[in-house]
Amino acid sequence: MIRAVRLASLALALLLAGLWAVAWFGRAPGESLADAFLRRVAVLTGMDMPAPSAGGIQLAQGVVLGGPFTLTDHTGRAVTERDFAGRAVLLYFGYTYCPDVCPTELGTIAAALDAMGPAGERVTPVFVTIDPERDTQAALADYVSRFHPRMVGLTGTAEQIAQAARAYRVYYAKVRPRDLGDYLMDHSSFIYFVGPDGRVRSLFRPETTPEAIAAAVAAQLRAL
Repeated sequence: MIRAVRLASLALALLLAGLWAVAWFGRAPGESLADAFLRRVAVLTGMDMPAPSAGGIQLAQGVVLGGPFTLTDHTGRAVTERDFAGRAVLLYFGYTYCPDVCPTELGTIAAALDAMGPAGERVTPVFVTIDPERDTQAALADYVSRFHPRMVGLTGTAEQIAQAARAYRVYYAKVRPRDLGDYLMDHSSFIYFVGPDGRVRSLFRPETTPEAIAAAVAAQLRAL
């Protein structure tokens, strides 16, 4: 029995090593090794993953992100996913006390919409807080107004936020650094491009340029 387990472990290790090697030599131009590896795994499991588009990561076939949610916007109005039906959305999960990455990525969204010109009017920028304890309606209203006049801020109860985060597979957790009195929020930091049908079409990594996002979103809008 032990021998069989060892042989199975060795076979798995060799398979993974082979996949990494194939991914290394078969990367598309500009594709990271991790993305190339995931694409090879998807092909092996029957879920063919297209090569990442310029500036974004296309989802593998069969992978679905997003879903129903009930939240409250920065004006105090109850909002569900149906309120965005028929409109494209650039969506980001973060929090207003974030010292660096959140304002950077929201600024990137705003700059991408501006770079798109009139086509940018077809896209709604949306910011969902992962810190409802501090991000009140008033705090969100002030925060989103600093980035884009059409940006929508969404908050809710802890349970509502958790449900929305699960739908988009967003990681977040409260952390309290030893040298700071207040807590921070550790979180994943992707920008989601959601189509008018409510389906996530692409993910954009942190530090993707506004120009790359604008080009990728504009191309997908033309194809819709």
